[in-house]
Parts: sequence; structure tokens; C-alpha cells
Amino acid sequence: MADHVLGDAWRTGPSMTGITRRHLEVNGLRMHLAEAGTGPLVLLLHGFPESAYSWRSQLTALAEAGFHAVAPDQRGYAGTDRPAATEDYTILHLVGDVVALIDALGERTATVVGHDWGAIVAWQTALLRPERVRGVAALSVPYMPRGSRPPMAALRAAYGDAHYQVYFQRPGVAEAELGADLDETFRRALYGLSGDSPRVWPMLVPEGGRLVESWPRPGRLPAWLTEDDIATYVREYSAGGFTGPLNWYRNLDRNWALTAAWDGAPITMPALLLAGDLDPVIAAFDLRRLRGSMRAHIRDLRGFELIPGAGHWLQQERPAEVNAALTDFAAATATG
Repeated sequence: MADHVLGDAWRTGPSMTGITRRHLEVNGLRMHLAEAGTGPLVLLLHGFPESAYSWRSQLTALAEAGFHAVAPDQRGYAGTDRPAATEDYTILHLVGDVVALIDALGERTATVVGHDWGAIVAWQTALLRPERVRGVAALSVPYMPRGSRPPMAALRAAYGDAHYQVYFQRPGVAEAELGADLDETFRRALYGLSGDSPRVWPMLVPEGGRLVESWPRPGRLPAWLTEDDIATYVREYSAGGFTGPLNWYRNLDRNWALTAAWDGAPITMPALLLAGDLDPVIAAFDLRRLRGSMRAHIRDLRGFELIPGAGHWLQQERPAEVNAALTDFAAATATG
């Protein structure tokens, strides 16, 4: 596997004290991870288009609370290897990476936390390998049981070709747009899907338009987002690009086929959902029905919490609330 030179992509300062970075061989990949602290293992799985950097506040908070907090750059992202084949990014590969990372860290179990796509991986790890997961916490993306038909057919029936996940299916198209001006992409995406945006993004690509243009551009960055943060993501994606991350989406129908054996199986360990009430993902659901579905499929749902005024980048927008919830949940699931 190719070696990656990261450079100093993480800003320094008090918020980064105690965080170290290294590479491990994990499931055939050379995986970059950031970690802090000692104690029971808590894995932090990032979403799209992010990296381990998105967990900078949680790494230090969990370490201070007595945990070994580890945030990897997941398969295809930033400082981790990027397999060339699209089919090397299925949910079985992603769950396999989590299990192999737990092994590589010398542990048998972990509390697994995920945001956005990382939440999907966390839920699926809990479903497919429950003996390795003490507790599962998800930010922004609720548990969604396997549907009755492939996801792309369902999305096209509901939205036509305008839904962003349908747009992502064509190789080369989305990566060219997202990569054309990385500063503009991250400036608009991080603001436009946040609780500070003037509107909740409808998750659609404008007809005849561009995805990036569907996110408003901030006149001024919100308090939780700095120029250094944007520059960090720009540096990380300058090296790796978007093809690996987008390949996660290009396996949605394949994932549906591969997980047929777990159709109807429950999540058995303690679970938690945190989300912003202005998150476009949450806005797509009928909350009453969503709560009912999650309670029907999760045997021990400890919390379904919406944070007022927060958007999609929850752990970055509201670190204090997220840190408090995750340290409490990690303490409650420290053994098992």
C-alpha cells in the first residue's frame, strides 16, 4: 500500500493538547488515526466529507474523562489508504475495518460512535458484530433497517435524479465538482448544512445546477468554524480527493444485497442517537415514526436527543453538549 505524507494538517493549540497521531496496519490498509487518553476504548468514526479531524474536541474530552479515544481516517479518506476498486468500499469492508482496528489496538470490545456515514458504519458494526460492541452512539443519522428494495430505486422513485446520493453514483462527476475549488466546497458545505445556515438544505441538486451552489456561502464564518478548520480539510482533500469517499455511496445497492442475512435482526446493546433539530437528514423524517421505528429495532435505546438550533456537523457545532452526552454514554458502556 502507498505511504501518505500528511504534513501538519492539524492546527496546534490548547484544544489539541494530548492528541497524538500514528499509522497502523488495519485490514490490509495503512490507516491513519488520532488518539488521546488511556482506559476503555471509544472509537470515533467520521462522516462525509470529513476526517478524524472532525472529532478534535471529543478526543480530548473523552481522554480527560478516562477513556482511550481513537478517531481513524476511514477507508479512502485523508491519511488512510485508498483502494482503487469501487467494490472495495462495501459496508462489509467498512465494518471489517472497525473490527480489525479494535484488534490492532489490542482490545476485544469498544464503544463505537459515528457521525453521518460513520454513524451508518457504527450501526452496522453493532448489527453484524455485536460481540465486539459494548455500546453504539450515532450522531445525525438514525438507525434505518434494511428496506424492501434497493436504495437507489427508492430514492429515484421519491426524488428522481435530483437527490444528492443519486447524483453521486456517476463516477467522476461529483469528484470533479467538489474538487474544483476545495476552499469553496468546504466553506459552503460546512456552513450550508449547519444550524447557522439561513435554510435547511433539501438534499437535492438543482436542475441544471451544481451541488456546491445549493449550499449558501457564508458572509462570515459561524463561531464554531475557523479559517484554520477549513484550511485543514482543504489540505487533507488536496492529497486524497473525493473518489474514495464517494465510493461509499456507490455501494449502497451492493450493501443492500450483502446484508440480506441480517434483515430484521435487532440492535441488542445500549444505543444513543444525538442530532441537531436543523439537520437536513433529520428534517427528512417524520420524527414520531422514526422514534417508533428505532425503538422497534433497538432493544436498549438509551436516548433520542435533538439539540435545538444545531445542524448536521453536530460534534463540531456543539462540542460541549456532544462531549457531555458521549462521556456519560461511554461511562455507562465502559464494561460489557
